[in-house]
Amino acid sequence: MGFYVIDKENKKRDISYLGIGIVLDPTIGPRDNSIKGIQNISIDTYRLKISGLVDESIELEFEDVIDLDSYEIKITLYCVEGWDATILWKGVLLEDLMRLGGINPEANTVIFHAVDGYTTSLPIKTIINNQLILAYSANGLELPPEMGYPFIVVAEDKLGYKWARWVSEIELSDDEDYRGFWEKRGYSNEADI
Repeated sequence: MGFYVIDKENKKRDISYLGIGIVLDPTIGPRDNSIKGIQNISIDTYRLKISGLVDESIELEFEDVIDLDSYEIKITLYCVEGWDATILWKGVLLEDLMRLGGINPEANTVIFHAVDGYTTSLPIKTIINNQLILAYSANGLELPPEMGYPFIVVAEDKLGYKWARWVSEIELSDDEDYRGFWEKRGYSNEADI
């Protein structure tokens, strides 16, 4: 298992930069804005499924995921409600997780499913080109339930509703027009900042 810090400015992974001296915000937003309340996940029974347009659907335990190479990156989450939080996230590359199942060349979209029924999606190119991570830690601490324990999608440069919490399944799809929970209710599918 390796540890890396993603240096977006120089497009490289640099383990010498540790983010010392950065002002970070609390890892819990001002209020709960989930669709069914805060989810409390039992890690003993939790499984992360990689499915859809993959060579083989797989299920991973929490430990399987955190045993992969880990990455840290400071990203600001912007909520459509008008608040934001700059947090040092730690997690695994979504691309690494998808490759465990084998990415079918027809896949162009990744649909994130959460334990509360929430869904959202991102283009696979965005995930790979921007080295997006599935985080399990915020500001050096275990991700709290309010922020999506055990995993949250760190959707850099996207509004908060693309940051799926309590992720239980990563589904590869060829439906580039897929609309998740908020997108079906009129929110932009791009959700650009």
